[in-house]
Amino acid sequence: MSFQMQVGNGAEASFMSGYLEALALVERLHRLLLDVIKDEFERVGVLEINAVQALLLFNIGDNEVTAGELKTRGYYQGSNVSYNLKKLVEMGYMHHQRCEIDRRSVRVKLTPEGRKIHSVVADLFARHADGLVKRQVLSHAGLEDITSALKRMERYWGDQIRYIY
Repeated sequence: MSFQMQVGNGAEASFMSGYLEALALVERLHRLLLDVIKDEFERVGVLEINAVQALLLFNIGDNEVTAGELKTRGYYQGSNVSYNLKKLVEMGYMHHQRCEIDRRSVRVKLTPEGRKIHSVVADLFARHADGLVKRQVLSHAGLEDITSALKRMERYWGDQIRYIY
């Protein structure tokens, strides 16, 4: 059975093609973001942490969180949050402390060294935002459209996981 026969003809096949292209683009953009962060850290001479760890530090910011909260809030794009948190604590980029209520849970927050990494990523993103506007790559309205569409997809996928159709 051909792909077109499975999804229908015309508009349905066109939508499916566009959907698959969008999925591939989201995946490529995430990998490219990690490469951009890696290149920035190489440029400034910070080689002991990887791009995933740097993004994790950026996303934590001023918050104090648990590993579970990082996953739930979508702050972490990676397969092993516990491993990276442990490494960041060992390298001095994060403090960790057992929760008083649930001793199995550990809360983490950035150290001054972690805040420096956060600042490097924040500065990088600020330069990118400025460049996108100055070079007319993306307008404020265009960014709102993209963000709105991605939030709708996120909600739809979340509903699929929870079996809400």
